[in-house]
Order: sequence, then C-alpha cells, then structure tokens
Amino acid sequence: MGRRAVILVLDGVGAGGAPDAARFGDEGSNTLGNTALQVGGLKLPNLRALGLGNVVEIEGVPPVSEPRACYGLMQERSAAKATLAGHWEMMGIILESGLPTYPDGFPDSFVSRFEEETGRKVIGNRPASGTQIIEELGAEQEEFGAWIVYTSADSVFQVAAHTGVIPLKELYEACERAHEMLIGEDEILVERVIARPYHGERGAYEREHENRHDYGITPPRETYLDRIQKSGREVVAIGKIRDIFDGRGITEHLPGQPDDAAKIDAVLKAHAQVESGLIFANLVDFDAKYGHRRDPEGMAANLERFDTRIPELLDALASEDLLIITADHGNDPTYPGTDHTRERVPLLVVGNGEPHDLGVRDSFSDVGATVVAWLGVDGNDLPGEDVLR
Repeated sequence: MGRRAVILVLDGVGAGGAPDAARFGDEGSNTLGNTALQVGGLKLPNLRALGLGNVVEIEGVPPVSEPRACYGLMQERSAAKATLAGHWEMMGIILESGLPTYPDGFPDSFVSRFEEETGRKVIGNRPASGTQIIEELGAEQEEFGAWIVYTSADSVFQVAAHTGVIPLKELYEACERAHEMLIGEDEILVERVIARPYHGERGAYEREHENRHDYGITPPRETYLDRIQKSGREVVAIGKIRDIFDGRGITEHLPGQPDDAAKIDAVLKAHAQVESGLIFANLVDFDAKYGHRRDPEGMAANLERFDTRIPELLDALASEDLLIITADHGNDPTYPGTDHTRERVPLLVVGNGEPHDLGVRDSFSDVGATVVAWLGVDGNDLPGEDVLR
C-alpha cells in the first residue's frame, strides 16, 4: 500500500489575528477564541493533545508541552474570505482579486432574464441569512410559486424553493440555467450558484441539506488535485469538495450526509479503501449551521463532537499516512452580521517526524504542497511550501 493523506477542513473555524482583518471589516473576529469565551470554555482534550491550544489562546484548551502534531497557523493570500477561495488556495490557486459581490441584490436586467427563462417570478433578491429569508418569504412563495433569490457577503447566487411547491428537478434546472448565465457565458459574475431546497410549514421550515447542490467555477488552471489524479493516485472528495472544484481532479465523491458525523464516517470508510492518494473532506456544519446562524453554543458543541472522533481518526492512520486538520476562513458566531470573517486558520499536521511549531504560514497553499510532497507527486511549480521539509 502506498502513502495516503487526509485533509479535514473545519469550515469556518478560524483562529483570529488576520493582519488585514480591518480591511474586510472583521477586526477582532476570532472563531475559536471568541466561541470559547462565550460558552465559558471548550472541552477539547484530543485536539488539545494535538496542539490546538498551542496555536491560539482558547479558554479551556491550554497549551501542552509535548503536542502530538505539528502545529501552526495559516494566513490567506487570496483577496477573499470565501469557501471557494480558501479551498482553491490550499490546492495552489491564489485569487489576487475577489469575485464581485451583490450587497444591493442582483441587477434588474439579470433578474428579468432569469424570470423569463425559468417561467417564475423572483422575490427577495438581497443579502440575507437563508433560514431567515425562507421564514420571511416562504408563505409568499407557497402562494405564488416564485423563486426566493438571495445572496450574502460571498459571491453567490442562491435560489430557495419549497419542494412541495416547486419540484426539486425544476429547482436544479433553474440553477443550471443561472449557472450558465452567471458563470458559463462571457464573464464570471459569481463564485457559485446554490440550489437551496426546503420543506415544511411556516414557523417550522427545514432546509434539505442533503439535496443542496452547488454549481461552481471550474478552476482556471491545474491544481494539486490534478497533479495527484494524473499521477494515478486516488482523490476522494467528501462533502462539498467536489462542487468547490467543479469535479476537476476528483476520482470519487462521497456526500457524507446528513451531518459532519456522517462525513467523518465517510472519511474512515474511504481511508480503509484507498491504497494511495488523498481523502479531502469539508465539515460544513461549523459554517452553515452555527457560524452563519451566530450560534456559539452550537459551534462549541460541534467542536466537542468533532473532538470525540479524533481518536478514531488517529487509530486509523498507518505509518505512511498524513493527517491535516485546518479551516478555509473564519465564521465567528459572536461577531455582528451573519457572514464569514477574515481570520487566520489553525493548522495541525500528524505524520512521521518530531512534532514542532510550524509558525505562521504565509499561504494556505502550504497544505497542497505538503500533501504532494508526502505522496511523492511533482508540484514544485505551484504555490506553497512543504511544512514538513
């Protein structure tokens, strides 16, 4: 059996301290630190043993003298605080300028065209929390059959539809058309189009996370994923990784539904089957269920649930395996608003060699560079440095 690498991205679990946070309006944000303060301390004995408390001050998670992992922080170079930008940078694509956002909603000309091509009117069309706008406009959608369209501080076009009113197939078809209009024609106007189905009654609407679908941009050039795939090794995407890279460089996709626990199960399943290559997982609940909803208690509980799975993950590792735990941006649940926050992210690396302080890395691309070096794949012409070198 050849070498394997596992990357676990705790979506939105930042560690504060981004030097350019003020430029993004996020000065003082710190997902881990502020969450811990809000709940009176976190109980993360396994992450603490790896060295998480050595990375950033976290109430309840003090530093240890002999961490089991290499530990450090990463600073994002891309001009964004978005999921796509963070993951792309990990795999060697740095976005020098952010994609356009729509703080006033999408232009009337585009909305009119979308309405004409889908045969339904649009309501909403403004930045909003998904759960809030569904609760606010769900009854109107049920009465008139209109699309609920909304965006956020990210470059996204989101379409929510009650599946008892608009069939799931029709929602997907509408989002595919929007994807062609916003991404597939003359220029890229959004990072992602997202189908957001939901069901239920007013006051108790529930989003169908298992039926969410993201329509993203194809990476414009080779990534570390492409290099691994072309070398004949496997690249297993778990959660929304496939959508983030539009399927490029991926050999297998495991959805890992309905929650982060199921995604960890999928990681362990893939690890038992992959002979050589990368298992790349995004644990989205931190971001979608707790960060955006500004729920520090939920964020803390999910961190503690994740912590209980660390022993299983470590026990599964063979001597030729590498485990990287990190994040793609911040989403401080104690911060004003409902959007991502510009933060540095934690970096924990478990593999061969003596654990040591990795310092503050100047790019997320060090993740991809470390993985290809570990697997023996050429990636010297892509951004990033092997943190274990």
